[in-house]
Amino acid sequence: MPVSDLRARVDRALEEFLDDEVAELVALDAGLAPVAEQARVSVAGGKRIRPAFCYWGWRAAGQPDTESMVRAAAALELVHAAAIVHDDIIDRSPLRRGRPTAHQRLGDGLAIMVGDLLLGWAGQLFHASGLPRTFVARAVSLWTAMGRELIAGECLELLSTGAPADVGRSLRIVRFKTGSYTVEWPLRIGAVLGGAAPVMLEALAGYTRPLGEAFQLRDDLWGVFGDPAVTGKSDLDDLAGRKPTALLALALEHAGRADCEELQELLRGAVGVPEADRIRQIMRRSGAADQVRQMIGERAGAARTALAGVRLAPETTRALTLLIDEVTADA
Repeated sequence: MPVSDLRARVDRALEEFLDDEVAELVALDAGLAPVAEQARVSVAGGKRIRPAFCYWGWRAAGQPDTESMVRAAAALELVHAAAIVHDDIIDRSPLRRGRPTAHQRLGDGLAIMVGDLLLGWAGQLFHASGLPRTFVARAVSLWTAMGRELIAGECLELLSTGAPADVGRSLRIVRFKTGSYTVEWPLRIGAVLGGAAPVMLEALAGYTRPLGEAFQLRDDLWGVFGDPAVTGKSDLDDLAGRKPTALLALALEHAGRADCEELQELLRGAVGVPEADRIRQIMRRSGAADQVRQMIGERAGAARTALAGVRLAPETTRALTLLIDEVTADA
């Protein structure tokens, strides 16, 4: 099944679910309409990467295509929507997917509530997907672990902001904050829902772990060097927020003395367009940007090698191969 077809099916599942939930919310009080509308807007758009990994984890376990599984996978997009609403508040991001962020439209308090609402809806959609209860029960502990790692990554990023540069710590944050809930846990949840054996789960982990890191490394690179018209968010957020990315850590580690001192000085003040341009120049001169691209390529290669060693149906192998390209392209 083409990735675009799966994306359209996930979109339909989300639309149907949101129609019902928004109606229930507004029925409580018409004044909740702006909150309901923002929740819907927060889910709109996106490439539906997490549902795709979940769905193909199910297929990797040898299970057939089913709309119930598409709905269960779609629930992961609600987790993602909640995470970015909260993340945008922390980062003070003005834009997401080219639109004003939830806190820009509603204020911090209501935006937090929108994120919490989306998390609640995610659990509801997952448990009411139509899959047998015995299947869903297999994945409850994984769902909890996914949330734990997502929150841990966010907390570690906040705790590490402004701390001395450390590439190893940055990569640990990469894995927890985004890599695990984007690639590793979604695919594992799908596979466990489908009854995959432990040996299959371990083989798939060799694919998901490096690929999850590659995805976040690309996201960090795009956060500084990406075109806002393409990424849908400001290219100042990560620099202004002094995000403890591997990109920044490598720049501080490998920049010449004068560049390193200038970079540290720039990061101590307000970062606007002129300052960001100077930081980018230093990152390029230090070789940090090229190093991150190399790291992405190495991890994508490791994922391809691991996938080649797993015996799967040809359609599943093709889909998981395409997903490697999807999450690492244009790095």
